[in-house]
Order: sequence, then C-alpha cells, then structure tokens
Amino acid sequence: MKKNDTIQLKIEDMGVNGEGIGKLDGFTFFVKDAVVGDTIEAKVMKLKKQYGYARLIRVTEPSKVRCEPVCPHARQCGGCQLQALSYEAQLAYKSKKIQNNLIHIGGFSEIEAPEVLGMKDPWRYRNKAQFPFGTDREGNLVTGFYAARSHTIIPCTDCQLGVKENKTILEIIQSHMQKYQIPAYDEVTRRGLVRHVLIRKGFYTKELMVCLILNGRRLKAIEELTSALAAVPGMTSITISVNIEHTNVIMGTEILPVWGQGYITDQIGKISYQISPLSFYQVNPIQTERLYQTALEYAGLTGTETVWDLYCGIGTISLFLAQKAAKVYGVEIIPQAIEDAKKNAERNQITNVTFYTGKAEEILPQKYQTEGIRADVIVVDPPRKGCDLPALETMIHMQPSRIVYVSCDSATLARDLKYLCEHGYEIRKVTGCDLFPWTVHVETVCLLSNRKLKPELSLDMEDYYRIKDAEKEKNKTS
Repeated sequence: MKKNDTIQLKIEDMGVNGEGIGKLDGFTFFVKDAVVGDTIEAKVMKLKKQYGYARLIRVTEPSKVRCEPVCPHARQCGGCQLQALSYEAQLAYKSKKIQNNLIHIGGFSEIEAPEVLGMKDPWRYRNKAQFPFGTDREGNLVTGFYAARSHTIIPCTDCQLGVKENKTILEIIQSHMQKYQIPAYDEVTRRGLVRHVLIRKGFYTKELMVCLILNGRRLKAIEELTSALAAVPGMTSITISVNIEHTNVIMGTEILPVWGQGYITDQIGKISYQISPLSFYQVNPIQTERLYQTALEYAGLTGTETVWDLYCGIGTISLFLAQKAAKVYGVEIIPQAIEDAKKNAERNQITNVTFYTGKAEEILPQKYQTEGIRADVIVVDPPRKGCDLPALETMIHMQPSRIVYVSCDSATLARDLKYLCEHGYEIRKVTGCDLFPWTVHVETVCLLSNRKLKPELSLDMEDYYRIKDAEKEKNKTS
C-alpha cells in the first residue's frame, strides 16, 4: 500500500473531528466526509506507521444515517463537519464522544452514554458570525468562511446556520468596498483595510450589530455605508474594531462607535443581557436556555446557598443562579466582561450577585480567608482548555457540597473531572446539550457531589434529584 493508491473501505466508526474510520487489512484509515456505515472508494493521501489518511472519492454504498448536505459548500468549508450525517445520528455520535472521553481520559469506566438535548429545528441558530474578507486568485473581493485547515476563503454570504440578515449586510459591505475600491486585508503583505466583519443578532429583541474589523481607524465614505446598514430592519449598533496587529486574533481591543449604541440586548429566559462586540455570549440562544436550566437544576438551589460562578463572562449563568440562590459571586479575568456583568445585574434589578475581576484561584481564597466567604455550590464554565490547576485546587480547598461543571470540550472536562474525583468528589449526573448542530462540538453539564459531605445531604436534596429523574422519564414516555 502506498500514497495515491485507491482503496475500498467500510466505515465502522467516526473520530473526534467527525472523520470516518475504516480498516483495510487491520490498518486504520481516517476519511473526511465519510460517515459510519458507508462503504466507500478513497485515495490514500498520507501513511503513518499505524494509521493513514485517505480522501473520499465516492460513496459506493451509502449508510442508512447518511443524508444530503443542505449547504453546497459543506465539503469545502471548515465550519460544518457533520452535514452528511442525519441529525439523530449526530446526537448519538456526540453522546458517544462524551462517554468515550470520560472513559478513556477520565478513567470513569462505568459511565453511561449521556442524553444529549437536541433541537427541533437545527438550522439558522447562530446569533453571531465573523466573516473574513479577502481576494480570490483572480483578484476579486470575496467573503465567507475559511476552508478546513487553511485561510483560503470559501465565498458564502448565506450560511444555513446563520441568520438571514447576514447575506443582506455582507452584500451591502461588499458593494461599498467595490464602489470605493477599498481593499481587503492581506495576511501575507499585511496591507489592505477590511479584515473581518462581525454580525450579531438578538433572537429575542431582533436587534442587529455590525462591527467592522479594520487594519486602521477609518473607512472611506463611512457615512454612506452607515446609512445603508442602518436601513436594515433591526440595526442597532455599528462600530469599528481597530486591529493593526500581525495576528490571527480577529478582534482588536479598541472599539470605535460609528452609529447607534455600542451594544445590543437579548434575553434568555427571564434575564436580559447587554452584549458588546467583545462580549462572550453563547451563539445558540435557544439551546443556551436549556443548557442553563440544566445547570440550575443540577445546582439544586433552595434559596439559602452561597454560589461561586467561575469564568462568569458577562454574568449569563450567574444571573440565572441568582434567581434561586441566597448570594452569587462571579469571577472573570476580563475587565470588560465584568463591566457588562454588573450592567446586566442592574438591568435585571438583581441585587444578590457580586462580580470580581481577576483569577478564580486568587479571588476565591482571598475572599475566603479575609471575609469568610465560603461556597455551598461552585459552578464553572471555562474556555475550551478547561480549568487551570490552581482553580481546581482552590475548589477542592473550598469543599463545596456540589460542583456543576459546564464544558464546551468533553476531553478537558474528563481530565478535570478525574482530578476532582481523585480529591473527594464523585460524578452524579451528566447531560449533553447540542448548541452546535452539524458540527462535532457539544456542550456538557456535569454534577459532582462531595463524598465527604454526602451523608449530610438532606433527604429533600435526594428527593429533588429523584423527582427530576422521574419527570424526565415521564416526559420521554409521553
């Protein structure tokens, strides 16, 4: 067997990045765009000692769970890895992914495949999109999404995961750039002006935000462009993000107002949020409400607890928890996010929450030692890299009765759960929540209880979880 050989494969499994996995004479191949159950013809692209990579040529016998991608750019674009897999099969894939990570990374051999909460309509769910601008080989202005593992732009103004307004807004900006010969930024020469465009929409409020990320501070005929964008129904905020650095980081740190206010608002459940261009806010508001409701349920709050929310961002989970807790403390390292969190608390007239700027592993012990602030429940929602070890050590030191871990990467979740369970905690419940249909990503919520404090858990608390489980089973049956 050698490179460029054509091979026949039966796809038996799928990898963590959505690639099909098949074996030929015991040798494993990974094939992008192949799904479990397919029989395919593929071309060998790269060979390692124990595995190789192949490119899908054609599907000779399609799997029962294969479906036709809705987007014509699905194979080229790096955004959706699972458009050829039926939605029901995606949920099963994500459940197995969580389970496998907990078993192989966390060492939890007895863990069951968790339920993954799916969407009734898994399209047009993204409230945020960042579109790069560039030129194609003929020198034409293009915008869209990067091809997988590259910075080649696949022209696309109407992603089926994004809101319909994206297309209108991008066409207005493209037309303006062509009219005034405004160049797109070139990553190689570091010349050109327009790098990206960020578009956000409040699903509840219908408010729209446009932020132009520029390699500079000014745009030719900005008043004309502003007038055209302001005419789009729902337009609320137009800003410029200045990014003159030679970096792959999209947003600059300086935001210049252009038109309207510098933020939009949206609502999840009963809580209203103010969202600025730099704010972290979950991209799927429909599923976010289900995610936060699950976290709130796992926290098991009765109104008497002191809760710490680590990596709190703009206070999204903190304010949810504050509805049922005695007191909530939120910690976030980004100052602008904390400012937004405080404004969000004021906006919702929530007074039993306090926010701190800094590292969780520094703020928690300081407040515990100097002010005696303890934790009955700790909620964490860290970035993809998971929790820093000092933060985990601090949680162990604080000895809360329950920890609710919300994760966007079940691999780092499994690693962190292993540490927590080696130091006195045990997994009680795990649920997945599909915030990113048609991609390999999935959110996970996990409840851990303190083994030392378990005998002291009230009967009411045990009954609470028992009743909730019974309700879920009843809903499934009905």
